[in-house]
Amino acid sequence: MHSGADWGDTGHKELLGLEAGFRESELNWSSLLLRLKDQGLKQAPELAIGDGALGFWKALRQVFPATQVQRCWVHKTANVLNTLPSSQQPQAKTALRDIYLAATKADAETAFDRFIKTYETKYPKTVECLSKDRTALLAFYNFPAEHWMHIRTSNPIESTFATVRLRTDKTRGCVSQSSILSLVFKWVQSAQNRWLRIQKFNRLAEVIEGVKFADGIRVEEERDRLNKKDAA
Repeated sequence: MHSGADWGDTGHKELLGLEAGFRESELNWSSLLLRLKDQGLKQAPELAIGDGALGFWKALRQVFPATQVQRCWVHKTANVLNTLPSSQQPQAKTALRDIYLAATKADAETAFDRFIKTYETKYPKTVECLSKDRTALLAFYNFPAEHWMHIRTSNPIESTFATVRLRTDKTRGCVSQSSILSLVFKWVQSAQNRWLRIQKFNRLAEVIEGVKFADGIRVEEERDRLNKKDAA
């Protein structure tokens, strides 16, 4: 199943599209994205958040090439930890948290480099797994800090589909694809009522208008703050 969600003008996340397909299929993801475009999504999304599904990212580059990419930290953390012995995982998990919970991108870069230096000799595959998506993992720093908790992961959709999978597993083989798709749509539509509302959703308008953010703060606000500090 593929899905798309929107935050609207009230801060509530909404389901925009749903389509049956193969998870890694670029063709299926392109079909979903193009359908969203035909339905009125004329302006490219500012940010796309997802796991390592290569088909999605390839389709995104074809349909919305200007959209920024944010790799999900929950998925990436799991992928990185899976390359390590269990005895090393708690320490590595803490080191990863130091990256994505850093207050500034510079601090995150420092923590990122520290992780690499710690594991590159004994666990090169671990470092490769993390480093290959470095830019995409830190994209959230270019957006309002109030939104970071919402855009660092793809958890809203993931948690919803975990529940959907439990239900569809029980009905597998009993209904047609079109019937099960209709059921999934109603389940997800119901679940969206429980999705966490976006904090400071009015800042979405600023993002759409092209306001630049650095370390989660409007660039001009940070410039004014530094000027006042220097003047003092």
